[in-house]
Amino acid sequence: MNSFLELAKERCSVRAYKSDLVEAEKLDYILEAARMAPSAVNKQPWKIYLITPESAAELREKVQRCYDREWFKTAPYYLILCIEHDQSWHRGNDGKDHGDIDIAILAEHICLAAAEQGLGTCWVCNFDAKLCHELFGFGADEEPAVLIPLGYPADDFVAREKTRKTIEEITKVFRWP
Repeated sequence: MNSFLELAKERCSVRAYKSDLVEAEKLDYILEAARMAPSAVNKQPWKIYLITPESAAELREKVQRCYDREWFKTAPYYLILCIEHDQSWHRGNDGKDHGDIDIAILAEHICLAAAEQGLGTCWVCNFDAKLCHELFGFGADEEPAVLIPLGYPADDFVAREKTRKTIEEITKVFRWP
């Protein structure tokens, strides 16, 4: 891929994976891209928990219980992205916690870096966050917000066609007299 726009157009939600191991260099690259993700007031209020094929079977089973879908079980790697609410920036005038925004930026850095490396990912937000918190024993201020399966897309995986609103539908240009 030659440009960011091409990368953004090519990235898709992968819902079928090969069992192949991902090279350590590619994992390091993805984690470095994550480390570079911006956050409000540079607080970096997150933790990334990586579950690999070498992780204990018990850990793999736990994350799979949190999102019990057959396609999800095909992923060789999982990332659990947690917001550390005690570390996140809260806007002064209304107390808005920016941890949810920061974790979204982190997740997309991971997904785009993975796509650039020829790997597939999928944002999973419709999981049992309460069960995930309990099973993994996260701290009181730690919220599991996103699960990301990671791996090489299966040979028979076909990406869904992307549908997007037009630029005119999503943009309002304010003009001053």
